[in-house]
Amino acid sequence: MKAAVYYENGGPDVFKYQEVPDPECHRKGIVIRVEAVSIEGGDTLNRYRGALATRPHIVGYQAAGEVVAVGEEVETIKLGDKVVTTGACGSHAALRAVAARSAWVIPAGLDVMRAAAVPISFGTAHDCLFEFGRLRKGEIVLIQAGASGVGVAAIQLAARAGASMILATASSEERLEKLKALGLTHGINYHRDDVVKAVARLTDNHMADVVVDPVGGPTLQTSILSLANRGRVTMVGQAGREATKVDVSSMMGGNRTLSGVFLGAEMGTDRVHDGIQRLIDDVAKGELKVVIDRTYALSDAAEAHHYIESRMAVGRVLLIP
Repeated sequence: MKAAVYYENGGPDVFKYQEVPDPECHRKGIVIRVEAVSIEGGDTLNRYRGALATRPHIVGYQAAGEVVAVGEEVETIKLGDKVVTTGACGSHAALRAVAARSAWVIPAGLDVMRAAAVPISFGTAHDCLFEFGRLRKGEIVLIQAGASGVGVAAIQLAARAGASMILATASSEERLEKLKALGLTHGINYHRDDVVKAVARLTDNHMADVVVDPVGGPTLQTSILSLANRGRVTMVGQAGREATKVDVSSMMGGNRTLSGVFLGAEMGTDRVHDGIQRLIDDVAKGELKVVIDRTYALSDAAEAHHYIESRMAVGRVLLIP
């Protein structure tokens, strides 16, 4: 099969488009013919500095396509099903093998490209807001990196849950404008505005009850300083790639909370698996929207990763084998 591979960590230009051996089907797994790859934030981070489990290495958490092989112990998925899959690596390829537990059958009427972008982005956003952020109706939410895949999902989920105000940061007015249709109340251009001061002004000094932070690094300090009394920050990922060194002393006086979130740690649980299925179903019913910014050929994986790292995208960027 063809795959976008690399032999060493680095920038997007480490990718090579090569022929590699087809993956084998485990007795408890499936193999799909990939039709769409959703490039996740963790994919770019792993390409940059993650461990190479194989050499050449195929990066990538998430991809959707048609089932072409089924292990003898699998009963929930059959040949020909369209599914979306997750895994530690292997998405940037024409074929992908995963455990059946890491796949969800795509409902009738939901196209593969949109389904490809749901599990990790929407599942992570849901955990950040509700499982760990404990968001309640009427509260104020701040979403850092609002134009990211997690950000786009979090804006919609917070709006659906009845948040009284949804704030989000992004690198330009153009990106923020595109988020308004999803439920954004006010956008904050972090290149132009002091985020903490903007949150104070927009909330009449109440600040944010829940902050979703997929960036880390110095941005996490901004998130902490944007918290209301009893406010909660959920930290997920390190999209900023900078070292995370923060002063948490301000959290104590206001009974504030900082929680780390990693969906993969509980991906195999019924809670997460069933929750992701509900989110996929909600997208299929039109209750949630998948935003696809651009698509690239799998052979152009380097160009796609360059575009993501330019911080111009709104929503997800897909690769098409």
